[in-house]
Amino acid sequence: MVRLEAVLSIELEAALVRELRRTYERLNERRFAGKLKPAVLVLADTTRRLGQWSRATRRLELSRTLVLERPWLEVIGVLEHEMAHQFVEEVLGVTSEPAHGPTFQRVCAERGIDARAAGAPVPSAETDAGERALDKIRKLLALAGSDNEHEAEMAMRRAHELMLRHNLEQAHLGVAVAYEVQQLGEPQRRANGVEIDIVGLLTELFFVEVIRVPVYIPAEGTHGQVYEVIGTHANVEMAVHVFHFLRATADKLWQENRTDRRVKSGRDKRSYQSGVVRGFRDKLVGERKQLAGTGLVWVGDGNLDTFFRARYPRITRRRRTVLLSGAHAAGREAGRTVVLHKPVTRGPSSGGPRLLRN
Repeated sequence: MVRLEAVLSIELEAALVRELRRTYERLNERRFAGKLKPAVLVLADTTRRLGQWSRATRRLELSRTLVLERPWLEVIGVLEHEMAHQFVEEVLGVTSEPAHGPTFQRVCAERGIDARAAGAPVPSAETDAGERALDKIRKLLALAGSDNEHEAEMAMRRAHELMLRHNLEQAHLGVAVAYEVQQLGEPQRRANGVEIDIVGLLTELFFVEVIRVPVYIPAEGTHGQVYEVIGTHANVEMAVHVFHFLRATADKLWQENRTDRRVKSGRDKRSYQSGVVRGFRDKLVGERKQLAGTGLVWVGDGNLDTFFRARYPRITRRRRTVLLSGAHAAGREAGRTVVLHKPVTRGPSSGGPRLLRN
């Protein structure tokens, strides 16, 4: 694999630096009410840290490897993280606390900033409990891949119940949780209707918020859009898995059922695949109603909503209409038979370095 550092032209690097400056200015207005005095932005040739703010030199450094090789949302996350350090020191004048002390944490929470920003998760009772729940869900989803249809269905239902129970317990205990931000999929020019249905499912039933945001593509010097998923570490990991699972499953079912008499032509692909997602939603909603009968009723995560609104205060939601064709009905039938399976991968799905230094 050719490293981007070796092929990025002078023109593309200059465009990249301009984009970083524009991003800094935009974040300054959006997150910090324009109170930050512009810092000196530097691409640092280091692999020891992803970012660093230096009050003495007023330099905000970003790792060149990070900027060129990692998803743009990770770059923005680290940039926001370092800008929060700058805000704490230069605007609030707090220099006696630890780098990630209470003032820094409060500044991030009030502005919807991921305080960990691609760093290793901060150990806490919530993250430990989340990892334990995620380990159990991994094992259940592995069983859900069984050739025994009854065993597979039961394992998926138990995984669904465990996800719901874990989130209800966290809400009931009032445990202070940390929310993280992760990218879903690759940058695209246009929104994909099937993916829109999937992220709608995630926000409704998987305890996360998802929003489509613009990103920069350094290797091309162009812009695209990706989905950003926000939630606790365990819920984000689960949502990422479901997103990729449903994309692959919708493709697989389309290929297997092209001969269904209700599918008229290749132009029915999107309608059929949207039906698959809607059918899978029908199945989960049915399970959720059954669980409600046992007292497990989800009423939402107010803290996540507050964090999301702090991050995107002017957001509006739109409804999407779907053509209820014969192909859509065929896909919906197939979707109701889908069994979510395979283990959720350990750690961030995007991989890469996770060390974050002040």
